[in-house]
Amino acid sequence: MNKGGEALARLSNLLKREVCTQEAYSASPSNCPVRLDANESPYSLPKEIHEELLAALKAVEINRYPEPGARSLLERYATAFGVRSPMLMMGNGSDELIQILCLATAPTTVLVPSPTFVMYRLIAINCGHRVLEIPLKDDLDIDLDEMMEKQRQTCVGLTFLSYPNNPTGNCFTREKIEKLLQSREGFVVIDEAYGHFSNDTFLPLIENYHNLIILKSLSKIGLAALRLGFMIGNELIMRELNKVRLPYNVNAYSQVAASFYLSYEEVFQRQIEEIKRERERLYEALKEMRGIIPYPSQANFVFFRCDFSSDLLYEALKAQGILIRNFPYAGRFRNCLRVTVGKPEENELFIETLRRILKKLGV
Repeated sequence: MNKGGEALARLSNLLKREVCTQEAYSASPSNCPVRLDANESPYSLPKEIHEELLAALKAVEINRYPEPGARSLLERYATAFGVRSPMLMMGNGSDELIQILCLATAPTTVLVPSPTFVMYRLIAINCGHRVLEIPLKDDLDIDLDEMMEKQRQTCVGLTFLSYPNNPTGNCFTREKIEKLLQSREGFVVIDEAYGHFSNDTFLPLIENYHNLIILKSLSKIGLAALRLGFMIGNELIMRELNKVRLPYNVNAYSQVAASFYLSYEEVFQRQIEEIKRERERLYEALKEMRGIIPYPSQANFVFFRCDFSSDLLYEALKAQGILIRNFPYAGRFRNCLRVTVGKPEENELFIETLRRILKKLGV
């Protein structure tokens, strides 16, 4: 090995083993015209609102830093959530807020159900935590007994629960989650990124449990490009977490655009209701197909299993210009996929294309 190679090897040894032994998360680009893989809203802003937004964005002084902590916007969202502003933090997407939690918490054990949103595990590991994945039960609910047993066996600092869960789409039993909160074993983080589609939230309990932290997002309802997330919790805890948050973490353009959601919430709500109607139509269509087993969903997607290779179905759909999400799970979640609810015409194209593929495969 030459000197340059030896120097590089020495530098590599300075990197965390947990970082070097994992694969980087990547969202593969695709030329598929129908994208039903990323749980984005299929709807953009109406033309008149979009033009109003563009005018507001043009007024941003690009040579100036954004308002620190997005204080004006934070006050408006605190009112919308029905909490006091010191209980709320805004971040560059929920991912940043998850990272803030993991950085601020002393290295400990993190509990996550499996399967769930992969970033809980990746961020926690990169921040020096040990992650324990607890398999979901056959009914896709959390295994409360196993989680509480892990709490007795080890020091649990954080428990992440996606509500509704990504990718399965269901909401875990509230009574089980409250029992985790009542155990007082670390922070219980309820990620309500898909909460707009379930009409269910833990916000009314935020004053009852000092260890309850709630995450929210605008990414699933039509504003994914903003990368804007919210974290709500006890005032004293949020004060400490704010010490970890980087200054100017929410850019000025996102701050301006996020205000439009509050100004035109009824427009977004109409789109949400349309997505919920289409979700039920998609679920019912999948239920009728031989070899396809869909799971009821309270999110903006449908999780389903097929009785044959999911790789085969994924590639066949992709060849027809339709991209959905294929999961490399083993065991009882083997051959599972997830399809995002699109516009009615996109959903219809997916359904008809899937029927043709199943017929061709002889399913």
